[in-house]
Order: sequence, then structure tokens, then C-alpha cells
Amino acid sequence: MQLLNEQYNFLYAEYNETQTKNNRLLLERQKEIRSTLPEIGELDRTIADLSVSLVKTAFDGMNADVEKLKKEIAAISRKKESILVQNGYPADYLQPVYRCADCRDTGYIGNEKCHCFKTKIVEYLYEQSNIQDMLETENFTFFSEDCYPDDYIEETTGLTPRENIQKIHRAALYFSENFDRTGDNLLLYGNTGVGKTFLTHCIAKRALDRCHTVVYLTSPGLFDILEKNKFDKDISSIEKSAAVSYILNCDLLIIDDLGTELCNSFTVSQLHQVIDMRLVHRKSTIISTNLSFDDLREQYSERIFSRITSSYSLLKLTGDDIRLKKAIAARHS
Repeated sequence: MQLLNEQYNFLYAEYNETQTKNNRLLLERQKEIRSTLPEIGELDRTIADLSVSLVKTAFDGMNADVEKLKKEIAAISRKKESILVQNGYPADYLQPVYRCADCRDTGYIGNEKCHCFKTKIVEYLYEQSNIQDMLETENFTFFSEDCYPDDYIEETTGLTPRENIQKIHRAALYFSENFDRTGDNLLLYGNTGVGKTFLTHCIAKRALDRCHTVVYLTSPGLFDILEKNKFDKDISSIEKSAAVSYILNCDLLIIDDLGTELCNSFTVSQLHQVIDMRLVHRKSTIISTNLSFDDLREQYSERIFSRITSSYSLLKLTGDDIRLKKAIAARHS
């Protein structure tokens, strides 16, 4: 998992805000209790005096007296709680307030991220991925091979579409569990409607659940960002740097529907830069496209085609247009 500094700062700011809010709440409670129950204030002063004595006694090595003082402080603390309860307050009303008691709202337990911080990261990554809503139904849980026919063999794969999607399903599961370790990349290609985008969503969901940074962009969306980064003077250099850095350095970049953008010398050069930089830094990328290999070579140059075919696992999806079949079925239902 690799978050940019500004992303970590954003998440930590929420923890700082929570701590500030809860500290203010505790001070308000202490002020209230001092006003309504002055005997609590007296007990607090006694505890403070005993605590000073405890430190001095411990420093002098007088262990028996240390234990005695600890018991006195505990007894007074219980008396405070009893007074609070008798007057309608919770026993812990004057204890520090935490949203997460395990890490005390720091985000860490020792050197390890607290479960609350891990959850916050996952939620944040989902928001940043661009596909949060779609992943509720487009994930491996809803994957089905029933839409792929099993009554003919596809010549290019030597398998029926169903046998082929079973093989690709296994490959996609392995990729989603291991890409952070292997640095693998995928090219999903095939005709329109055979499930390429759905499969990228499945992998993205699994990666996000494992706290990986995922950027999902359609091909036109990717090049729109890169074009604005280069030519739009109204966007600050900091915003431009952050956007491009996230694309180049996220754990998993998904470029969907390559070939649907307006292709020109700029998009070709930018695509080469993105692919090359991520390969150099062993950052995994998934590309989906309806283009054939010949079209890829012709549209994006031999150099890009060579980089993809030599550095990506090539998975061809076959079968009928699933979206068309579903639309027809819905019309007749």
C-alpha cells in the first residue's frame, strides 16, 4: 500500500480533529463537575498530591510504600466514580474520551496501524478509486460463468468460451492476491461485451479490500488528466504533480477501454511514458481493450506494442456480448 504524503496528511488530520474535539469535551465535563460536585475537585487534588508522593517514593525505591499509595489512589478513584453514579453521571464521565479506545485515536498501536486506521484507509481508497458504487455488485462474489457458452470451441484459444473464462477467472484471482509481490501486469482483450470491464472491477475490489491504492480510469479519462496536466494553466503545479504522481505510483492502475480515446501523437507518447514508468518501478497495471493485436500495433506504435506483449500476461476473453444477451432477456421477461 502506497499513499502519497498529502493523502496520509488528510487521514491524520481527521485523527487530530477527533483528538481536539474529544479533549474539548473532556474539559467541558471537568468544568461542569467542578461546578456541580465540588467534592470531586477535592478528591482530584488529593489524587494529585498522592501521585507526586508516589513518584518520589518509587524513585527512592520504597516498594512497600509505593503499593500502599497505589491502593489509596485506586480507592479514591472508586469513590469519585461512586459519587458520579449517585448523581446520575456515568462512572467514566471524567475519563479521557476516545472514538477508538484501542489506539486512543492515534491510528497506531505501537508501530502497527490500528484496525480503525486500516478501515479508514480502505474507505478512503474506495472513494479515490472512481468505481466505489459499481464494486458493490461487480466483484468476484457475483462472478458467473453461466453467460459464457460451452457448445463450441473458439479457434484462437482452443477452448470453449466457458472453459476459457474459468481459466481467466483463476488467473484473475491469483493476480489480485499476488500482484503486489510479483509486479505482474494484465492485458484483457476481446470483443465488446465479453466481461473485460467486469473482471477489472473484480480485481479492483479485491485489491482495495487488501488496502492497496487503486486508480481506475477509462482511457479517455486518463488522457484527459494527462492533457490538462500538460496544457491547463488554471490548475496549480501542486495539483498537477499530485494527480500524475498518483497515476504513476499507485499500487494498481487500471486503464479501461484503451482505444476509445482520440488517438494522436500526444496520447501515444503519454501512454508509453505511463507504461514504461510503471514497469521500471514494478507497479502493476491492467489494460483492457477491444482492439486486436494488429490494431494495437498500428494505433500505438511497435514500441508500445512490444512493451505490452513482453511485459503483460495476455488474457483473451471470448464469447457472446453479455450485455446484449441480458438486454434481450430483460425485454422478453
